[in-house]
Amino acid sequence: MFKAIEMFMNMMNTAQSQPQTANQTGFRVLGAISFTHFLNDMLQSLLLAIYPILKGSFHLSFAQIGLVTFTYQITASLLQPIVGAYTDKHPKPYSLAFGMTSTMTGILLLAFAQNFAMLLVAAVFMGTGSSIFHPESSRVARLASGGQHGLAQSIFQVGGNVGSAVGPLLAALLVVPHGQSSVGWFAFAALTGIAILWKIGDWYKEKQRVLASKPKAIAPVSTLPKRTVMIAMTTLMFLVFSKYFYLSSLTSYYTFYLIEKFHLSVQSAQIYLFVFLGAVAAGTILGGPIGDRIGRKQVIWVSILGVAPFTMMLPYADLMWTGILSVIIGFTLASAFPAIIVYAQELMPNKVGLVSGLFFGFAFGMGGISAAVLGKFADLYGIEYVYRLCAFLPFIGLLAIFLPNMHRTRSKA
Repeated sequence: MFKAIEMFMNMMNTAQSQPQTANQTGFRVLGAISFTHFLNDMLQSLLLAIYPILKGSFHLSFAQIGLVTFTYQITASLLQPIVGAYTDKHPKPYSLAFGMTSTMTGILLLAFAQNFAMLLVAAVFMGTGSSIFHPESSRVARLASGGQHGLAQSIFQVGGNVGSAVGPLLAALLVVPHGQSSVGWFAFAALTGIAILWKIGDWYKEKQRVLASKPKAIAPVSTLPKRTVMIAMTTLMFLVFSKYFYLSSLTSYYTFYLIEKFHLSVQSAQIYLFVFLGAVAAGTILGGPIGDRIGRKQVIWVSILGVAPFTMMLPYADLMWTGILSVIIGFTLASAFPAIIVYAQELMPNKVGLVSGLFFGFAFGMGGISAAVLGKFADLYGIEYVYRLCAFLPFIGLLAIFLPNMHRTRSKA
């Protein structure tokens, strides 16, 4: 742990001593912000990963589990666009460390919660930490991109996806054998993140000082008509809704589905969840750079609509094919989000924080609402019904036809 802190301190000091030029990608900074994204989302995923433990300890219904997820994700959903819009005008380099501190508070509350109300309070602190982290860290990734925005967004996001995948595995190895209170040990990971994010804050502050000292360039604006931008943004929201409503059925209830349908143990089910989330991480790293090369609209189109045949097969598959199909679904769907974020930032190029906060927040919000809705459906009709119902969501990907071709638009300009 302390070696990791020392390594990233040296890395950030080197990054500060060698200023990044306008067309140079700052891979040290991208590596650091991706690693802290790994830590952030690993900690956040612990809440979802220990649901079977919490369900047994507090005698929770599926609806109550959905309410915990709803509380966590709706907090992040409502705050993220507000944080992003504010920091567009008033950058706060050290807010990233503050966000990780909020997450650490949530982890400690989760470890020692004595009742359902304390679980909800822990969810609020964790949601708040995430709402502060994502808009500003996405801005750091763009500042360090050197113009390779899709690549930078993928490097940043893959850290979070790997963290989300590792969280359930660590829960299976450490939390399940030792109980709820063992979650408290993960506060040391949060402390590591705080130290690294403080150094990133130093780099961010210096970057802002350098930019402020240069002659002010004309702020970038979209060349598309406002009506086209609004239609495109609305379409992207529907696509994010489709993606995250479906993914929520897997991240929140996949372990319960495997336990109920195939009679797996909790630990075995969490390993399947780890494999699925690993596929999500792999898909994320490819979505951005592929979008840089062939166009983001094409990536968005294929990644959401293209997954429909596999989601239709999943509810009727045996255990082996359930694992295979979940990997294909996670890999394919995950490639959409880096492309969606950068595409939206290109639609509104002078509002990076607002766009990042809006889409990360909307994604969290959809995850929270869907978890609550799907939990209620699972209580009423059974967990297998949820997967049969959600299988149709990727067909919303047909709406991608309404997205303008950004590369073609720029070439005409």
